[in-house]
Amino acid sequence: MNTLRFFEAVARHQSLIKASQELCVTQSAVSRQIKQLEDTLGISLFERRNRAIFLTPDGVRLKIACQEMLEILKAAMEQLGSCQSDQPLVVSCEPTIMMRWLIPRLPVFNKKQPDIQIHLFAAGGPIDFARSHVDLALRRDDFNWDRNIFSEMIGQELMGPVSKAELLGSAFPLAKINALHTHTRPDGWQHWLKINNFNMEIIKNTWFEHFYIMLEAIGAGVGIGLCSLYMVEKGLRNGQLIAPCGFVPDGSSYHLLSSEPFHIDHRKTAFLTWIREEFNDSKNFYLNQNN
Repeated sequence: MNTLRFFEAVARHQSLIKASQELCVTQSAVSRQIKQLEDTLGISLFERRNRAIFLTPDGVRLKIACQEMLEILKAAMEQLGSCQSDQPLVVSCEPTIMMRWLIPRLPVFNKKQPDIQIHLFAAGGPIDFARSHVDLALRRDDFNWDRNIFSEMIGQELMGPVSKAELLGSAFPLAKINALHTHTRPDGWQHWLKINNFNMEIIKNTWFEHFYIMLEAIGAGVGIGLCSLYMVEKGLRNGQLIAPCGFVPDGSSYHLLSSEPFHIDHRKTAFLTWIREEFNDSKNFYLNQNN
């Protein structure tokens, strides 16, 4: 195939120099490839007269065959690329961040990439790409994924206490609180207090099975919950929620996972670029609010 590629370029240009310039190789390298092809076929493909080269009848037949072959390959590749674009990009995402952060931002992606369809699949934890028929998975690195999985870091996890605005008002009364917990991150409060060297008296503990249920309790004014910035950003923007202590990295981060290198599929690289921009937008929103 490589020698045929060299032959097609020389036959099209009828020049070793122009072919070498197109292929970004030396003229001698082109000559060697042509000689190798002629030796393999046992025929002459070019006649050399007065420092110029001309196709022999056999060369003309091979040139036509090569050009037809390249046209077939080009058409097949364009068709495959078109089929890939028509296929939806299936993205698996942890349920709460999907509902609270990803879905509200999807119109931005759809506007930027109107030709890429997104199908969302709610799931968390380890992912089996072959069985689930998922293209990408957004996960926090609270588990170890397979070494064969390709991953790209999207952004740090940022955690902080959050409450309904009316519950705390403009004061900062975090000495005694009703702490809301989730079974999905049972040590969240303990870890946050430790890394922030913060003292407070928890007078009551209320537990919830999932994050999105706890978020509903926060919105109802039940108590103060330890939340991810990304899961409460909308409430912070519209003033329904407040984060009196701000948000700090908890040591974990979000990653986009794929079963193959991202650059192989332009849809994956487009989604990766976009979701990084959106994570940065969320982080910058919080930083600007506190400057």
